[in-house]
Amino acid sequence: MKPTILDEPPLEFSGGARHIDPRHGIADYGPADATTTAVRTIRVGIVGAPASIQGLRRWLDGCRQPIAAKNSRLGRLFVPFPGFDTSAGFRSTLVWDSRLERPIRDRHLKRLADLKPQEAIKAAVDLYAAELDVLDEEPGCDVVLVARPEYLPGRPELQVDPEAPWKKAPPAEPVDDFRAVLKAAAMRYSRPIQIIRRSTWDPSFTPPGGSKPRLQDEATRAWNLHTALYYKAGGVPWRLPRETTDLDSCYVGVTFYRSGDLTTLETSVAQVFNQRGDGVIVRGAAAKVSRHDRQPHLTEADAYALLTDALSRYRKEHRHLPARVVLHKTSSYTPEETEGFRAAADDADIDAVEMLWFPANDPVRLLRSGPHPPLRGTLYSLDSRWHILYTRGSVPFYGTYPGMYVPSALPFRMVETESCPEHLAEELLALTKMNWNQTQLDGRHPITLRTANQVGQILRHLGPQDRPQGRYAFYM
Repeated sequence: MKPTILDEPPLEFSGGARHIDPRHGIADYGPADATTTAVRTIRVGIVGAPASIQGLRRWLDGCRQPIAAKNSRLGRLFVPFPGFDTSAGFRSTLVWDSRLERPIRDRHLKRLADLKPQEAIKAAVDLYAAELDVLDEEPGCDVVLVARPEYLPGRPELQVDPEAPWKKAPPAEPVDDFRAVLKAAAMRYSRPIQIIRRSTWDPSFTPPGGSKPRLQDEATRAWNLHTALYYKAGGVPWRLPRETTDLDSCYVGVTFYRSGDLTTLETSVAQVFNQRGDGVIVRGAAAKVSRHDRQPHLTEADAYALLTDALSRYRKEHRHLPARVVLHKTSSYTPEETEGFRAAADDADIDAVEMLWFPANDPVRLLRSGPHPPLRGTLYSLDSRWHILYTRGSVPFYGTYPGMYVPSALPFRMVETESCPEHLAEELLALTKMNWNQTQLDGRHPITLRTANQVGQILRHLGPQDRPQGRYAFYM
């Protein structure tokens, strides 16, 4: 039961250059697709109050120039933003067009504050969707910025465990989330949207009736937002390197969520990923909670259909099937599920199938001498199947632990595998970095599971006949 310290996995940037940190890699080498896309011109639409459109545009125009890093001794953790310009960083530029600006009258937005939370969410989504309908008819638009309304009333948080969203019921009168409902409504459009709070471009702003939010420094906010915009516009900020000896692998994240009417437990496959970071979204069938372990499970037929559909979508996207499939699942595997998944892989002539279970929590914790928590990349194996991996922890490259709270390890169980635990843990560590919503290198969850939870919160607002978008850009 000796712990193993794994090396920080590198990412690939322009020209095949490698670096372990996304921001340093883009600043030093440019994004992964820079050699195939000489200049990326991103045509941006904006929807929001007139003042929000003007303020957001001013801030983004200012981001064309470099932004100094936060004044700190941790120079590798706080990185200057190089400016969103064709000569540096992302080698791209944002282009504005007055035809792509859709202002919403401020008096209409202020009326939201007088409505009940549920009614306010619906009214706000209707206001924004009406403008998105118009923008969808404009040919020259790549991504739409949505300035979130400032007058939405406060609401109780849904009492849902993000690690196991099927376990706890929401409040008696659940209140929908503006982001999830608008994202679901935007599934019918051809361009992804990026929802932005006013505090992102106006750090002096305090929400009506609320307290001033805790903000990241300006350079970090610029890094995170522009990385998301670059990806949503079709760019590839970074990739996982692939060695010539590696099997072509596909990673499938399976998690569960409640339907919009709270009556049906459904399954969501968040990302069907290849090793280069390209992925598609697939929605699965209904699941049932077992009386034996109180966890959601699929029938053998539904498990078969789920993976078959996932591999079919993968083939349409990438023009070939992988040689290896790795399943990441948030509940344990029943014999029926393993048979269904295995049969689907056999029918697709997949060489290797590996199944990992990620429990919601684990009682095991590691302590490290000194004031800092265990190193990120610490793998501790309790037996041949039971392992914990610190995907958050002290980062030697940063010279500190960059989190605010004591980190907990990511537990995983090897159900059916061919690879050794160290190799599987290295893959998990790398997949935690495939998150284009933030540019710090130490995400806790692999992208397969992180996005599955996000996708589930959006898909629950779609009807059974509504077809979800396949690109992850529509969900982040």
